[in-house]
Amino acid sequence: MNPMTSSQLPRLLDKRLREVSERAFKELSEGKIEQLYRMLSTESAFEEFYEIGALPDIPEFNGELQFLSVTPGYYTKVEPKEFAGGVLFERKLLDDKKYNVVDNRAAMLAEAAARVREKYGVRPFAYAFSSAYDFQTSEEAVSLCSTAHTTKAGVSTATGFSNSGTSALSKTSVAATRLLMRKFKNDIGERISIEPDTLLVPDSLYDTAMEIVGTPAGYDTAALDKNMQAGRYKVIPYLRLDDYSTKNWFMLDSRLMKRFLLWLDRIKPEVNNQIDFNTYQVKHSIYFRIGNGFTNWRFIYGHNVA
Repeated sequence: MNPMTSSQLPRLLDKRLREVSERAFKELSEGKIEQLYRMLSTESAFEEFYEIGALPDIPEFNGELQFLSVTPGYYTKVEPKEFAGGVLFERKLLDDKKYNVVDNRAAMLAEAAARVREKYGVRPFAYAFSSAYDFQTSEEAVSLCSTAHTTKAGVSTATGFSNSGTSALSKTSVAATRLLMRKFKNDIGERISIEPDTLLVPDSLYDTAMEIVGTPAGYDTAALDKNMQAGRYKVIPYLRLDDYSTKNWFMLDSRLMKRFLLWLDRIKPEVNNQIDFNTYQVKHSIYFRIGNGFTNWRFIYGHNVA
């Protein structure tokens, strides 16, 4: 128990103060979760996902029909975790304070909950090169961005199965990454349709990214060569990425991202209030359950820049 009391905050009882500030700064709540994830509600303790592979080519007919089969894909499980917190106020403090602060306790808790959600929202990208997940179990067991993706079909993964690089953001690396993504292959090693249309960058790289996609002519040379990247991509600056790396960046197929990158709201934030019968302390709490994960890696190419 950690109540806020008059003895802890005696200045709130002194009406001679000119001003008392509360929540003076706007929270860094970017609302990126809804922008990046496919939002799913659930009534289950966890959700499971599975893939079925593609059919191989239709063979030449030799007088007898050949029946084709598919290879199983990978299993993914996403299990939301519980989050809860509360604030506790001495009744005397709330009665005697002279300023309009700590009045909206529910909003304080909701703001803190939104911050937690956003912090977990950035983690699949911040830890895209790690296979230590927050909420998911992956049968493939490699990182979201990896050079070691596998398949159960027994085909070569030498090309078309890597979505991790180390190139710094530039016009050249953007062009090269686009070609690498467009050469992604499915589980049986066949070329698939990938349309990269978005750059996800930390705030530190936002100006560079905008210069790359917004300058018709070659911005980095004296010659007026045409910039083929101009107008091709939407740029999403993700401020929380700077807390992990100011150099890492990602190229996305936003249509596939909205299919494969999942956010589970098992329980949306619930606020509860209570006055303790014995102590008259005023209690406020919040509870929610969230989870996230991905079911396929082919929507993203990440660069882990030293």
